[in-house]
Amino acid sequence: MVCLGNICRSPLAEGILQAKLSSEFYKVDSAGTAGYHVGELPDKRSIQVANKYGIDITNQRSRKFEKADFDKFDMIFAMDKSNYDDIVAMSKNSMQREKVKMILSEQFPDEAVNVPDPYYGGDQGFENVYKMLDEVCTIIASKLENK
Repeated sequence: MVCLGNICRSPLAEGILQAKLSSEFYKVDSAGTAGYHVGELPDKRSIQVANKYGIDITNQRSRKFEKADFDKFDMIFAMDKSNYDDIVAMSKNSMQREKVKMILSEQFPDEAVNVPDPYYGGDQGFENVYKMLDEVCTIIASKLENK
């Protein structure tokens, strides 16, 4: 799960998807394309909305997406087109590029729908992002478990 700073959207996506999958069989992680917040907790508003739905993301720390992530993960979900483009630009071959998808393409195929960045908005923006990510993570978890 990748967004810009790895403090709002991608930590929520990581927490939501991991809650829907067995940690015995699946490792979900998140990162940011920019290193603005490396080592920091997720935004307090992300923590609050996750807690509201029974998910604890306080064990997460922001990290920067790195080229080695292409080898560590089978799927890489970008929260928006800008981060998608940044991730793809780091790839070294078509196999790596094929791992990268915009997360909402799982729900809206062939549409470039972005998960909006709630950072500069109010609490309702975090609630809306949580609901979007919860819906799409349900779809992703279902696909993974039915493989």
